Amino acid sequence: MTTALELKHITKCFGTTQILRGVDLNIREGERHALIGPNGAGKSTLFDLISGRTQPTSGHIALNGVDVTGMPAYRLGRQGLARSFQTTSVFTGLTVRDNVRCAVLGSRTASWKDRWFRSRVIDEETHRVIAAIGLLDRSDALATRLSYAELRALDLGLALATGASVLLLDEPTAGMNRAEAARALALIRETTQGKTLLIVEHDMDAVFALADRISVLVQGQIIATGTPADIAADPMVRAAYLGEMP
Repeated sequence: MTTALELKHITKCFGTTQILRGVDLNIREGERHALIGPNGAGKSTLFDLISGRTQPTSGHIALNGVDVTGMPAYRLGRQGLARSFQTTSVFTGLTVRDNVRCAVLGSRTASWKDRWFRSRVIDEETHRVIAAIGLLDRSDALATRLSYAELRALDLGLALATGASVLLLDEPTAGMNRAEAARALALIRETTQGKTLLIVEHDMDAVFALADRISVLVQGQIIATGTPADIAADPMVRAAYLGEMP
């Protein structure tokens, strides 16, 4: 199976403190892969490295077979990677439509001819994304007027609008009640078909409902990777979360 995202021997140090300790990770094309682990395991740091917000101390990252180690976020976007953040990142002073339109305009699939001479193409793609995330009736609403769940849907829409094939979703159900989380998971499942997902999520029900495979990060190292059933039965994972002896 084709590899969409591959990490080899990734380390990250801040001064003399080592956060990541030789992380190896292989994400298959089209799979939904969850990254879990206790607080302080290094999940956010790893996401920042993959998305180009910071650089690894050592190791290599490949995206769709291309070495992208140390590549800044804007170039990664052109290579086909997009990220949603734990704290929603939208233009609060713009409408839903204008937020999504900005993302479509900046997408790697929108040519300069589309931007300048074929505005209808941009409008149609904007409409398609807004419909996909279920916010058509809120298209003209300012982002500041949206509910929290609607903001999270818009944040997902901005990632989708880039046309990226690989999406990093940082705690997509954080702050939601059970009903909102269930709707968010259904939305993610529906709108990301055919795309590759790497998800950081603390809600284990969400993880086990969505992920094809799960990797467990503990103290900067991957201690297990497998199906949800494999991870649930793994004694090292139980030890990391529950303090049980493996």
